[in-house]
Amino acid sequence: MGFGVIIIGDEILSGKRQDKHLSRVIASLQQRGLQLDWAEYVGDQPERIIATLRRSFASGDIVFSTGGIGATPDDHTRQCAAAALDLPVVLHPEAKVCIQQRIQSMAAEAGQTVDLDSPDNLQRLKMGEFPQGAALIPNPYNNIPGFAIQHHYFVPGFPVMAWPMIDWVLDTHYPHLFHQQPKAEKAVLVYDAIESVLTPLMEQLEQDFPLIKIFSLPSVATATERRHIELGVKGDPQQVDAAFQVMLSGLDALQSEYVPAPLQAKV
Repeated sequence: MGFGVIIIGDEILSGKRQDKHLSRVIASLQQRGLQLDWAEYVGDQPERIIATLRRSFASGDIVFSTGGIGATPDDHTRQCAAAALDLPVVLHPEAKVCIQQRIQSMAAEAGQTVDLDSPDNLQRLKMGEFPQGAALIPNPYNNIPGFAIQHHYFVPGFPVMAWPMIDWVLDTHYPHLFHQQPKAEKAVLVYDAIESVLTPLMEQLEQDFPLIKIFSLPSVATATERRHIELGVKGDPQQVDAAFQVMLSGLDALQSEYVPAPLQAKV
C-alpha cells in the first residue's frame, strides 16, 4: 500500500485559497516513519472527481481526501465516492445522531429551542449521507463526522477539522505501519556541477546499492549562493553509509568541489 492525498475544491485551483493540506499530510506521515507517494488536485467537477476516485480505489492505496463533504450545491465528494463504487448514498444513523447533537448544542448555546424536523435542520442531515457501508471519522472540532470506505478517508476542507481527523485515522488504523522501514539520507552540495557529468556516477551507485535511491536537486545561482547541485543518497541505512562513501570517492575522482548539505529540519 502507498499513501495518497486528493485535495478537492475550485477555490484551490482558482487561487482564492492556498492549499495547506499537502505539506501537513507529508509532515503527519513523516512523524510516523511513513511517506506520501502521490497527490492530486481536483476541482468541483463531479465527472473528474468520480474518475479520480475510481483510479484511487482501484490502486489499493491508503488515500486521504479533503473538501467537498458539506451539504451545499458545490459539495460533490460524498456522492462522487458512492458513484465511483457503484453504491447508493444513504444517511448513516450514527452520523445523524452526531449532526443532531451539534444542532442541539448550538441552539442551547444561543438559548434557543430547536425543531430537528425543520427544513434547514433536515438539510443539515445531508452531511451524514455517505456511500452505503461507510464508517465514520470523528470530528473533534464540531462533531460533524467524515467518512471512510475501502482505505479512503474523506474529511472536510477546513484544516482545523481535517488535520486532527487525519491524525486519528493514522493512529487508529495504521500504527502497525509506523517506522517499519528504517531510512537514512546523506547529501552534499556540489558547486558548479553539471548533471550530465554526474549521471554515470549516480547510475552506478543505484546499480551497486539496490536498497538506496540517488537524488539530484539543482539550484541556480543567487546573489548570496553559488550554482550547485544537492547530490545525495537515501534508503536503507547500511547501504546509505556505504554508497555515500563511494559517491564521495567518485566526486573526488571528478575533482568536484563539494560541502555537506544542510540538515533538513525535522517535522
